[in-house]
Amino acid sequence: MTTHGGFEPVFCTVVPPHVLDKLARNDDPALSGPAQRTLMRDSELRGRRRVTAEFALAAAPTAKAPSDQPLRTIYDAEHKTNLPGTMVRGEGADPGQDATVNRAYAGLGATFELFLKAYTRHSIDGDGLPLDATVHYDENYNNAFWNGEQMVFGDGDGEIFLDFTIPIDVIGHELTHGVTQYTANLTYYGQPGALNESMSDVFGALIKQYTLGQTAAEADWLIGAGLLAPSVSGKALRSMKEPGSAYDDDVLGKDPQPATMDDYVRTGRDNGGVHINSGIPNHAFYLAATALGGHAWEKAGQIWYDVLTGGELGDRALFTDFAGLTVKAARERFGDGGEELQAVSKAWEQVGVRIL
Repeated sequence: MTTHGGFEPVFCTVVPPHVLDKLARNDDPALSGPAQRTLMRDSELRGRRRVTAEFALAAAPTAKAPSDQPLRTIYDAEHKTNLPGTMVRGEGADPGQDATVNRAYAGLGATFELFLKAYTRHSIDGDGLPLDATVHYDENYNNAFWNGEQMVFGDGDGEIFLDFTIPIDVIGHELTHGVTQYTANLTYYGQPGALNESMSDVFGALIKQYTLGQTAAEADWLIGAGLLAPSVSGKALRSMKEPGSAYDDDVLGKDPQPATMDDYVRTGRDNGGVHINSGIPNHAFYLAATALGGHAWEKAGQIWYDVLTGGELGDRALFTDFAGLTVKAARERFGDGGEELQAVSKAWEQVGVRIL
């Protein structure tokens, strides 16, 4: 399933622990209660994921779809926590009355289509893996996650976070953790963990742009736009264009993401700052993509995909390792004299990552 040290799926959420931790300390129980509950649930799920991976307790393989067609199943947890829940929509079924179910179904399909059409990848594992998702998970659950086997979406608390199926890039972000799981399997700590998060932001953004038919210049380069409630002073969870500018709110605090290595954050929290320092490779991708123009999935996205799936990216890769491989991939795919090589090299230089 992976060429880098074995199959080690991790539990990955879209809302960083530091955001929930800030909320959990709020004096208003309407804000702190759902955040505390979400943190406890995430901790429990993270531990369960480790046990499942260590003792090979994963679910039995299921039937796969034809390689060029998705096989989607949406389940409803009915605000409980048993997974996957009650099946509410299967592949090919007409939309129902539940907008959350319909958005999850469409988001899985959009992710499948981007990877297939742009990179000839057949589902998350490259071999037609069925795409399962559960909606309406738990009560006031402020997150969405990939648990190594399926997608799960909370409805949010309505005070800070809205329904987690609203931003299609959140769906794409979490499913891309599955792609990384089946390819480079980047260790979820420190710089390799930040690269893991960044790959999900990159392809989450590309899935949104592909769905909207946007060029790099037209895109907003926000991750999670539409997720924050109207009362929050912010526009998204993260900004690839301007890391550190996504939100600045009395309750949430200020977006801590750095854009360059000058502001790299050294911390033991959040698995060594995986959701924070991912701003640096995120910004490098934005710079490369906008310098090249056109549709970002065609050139910059292709280079990043080549590195993720090419077999040379080690599971403990640092930013410098990844940067060097993107330069190599740009050269191999587009040639020495192309604008692609120049754009990628300059992007890493601008964010302060040395290319070895």
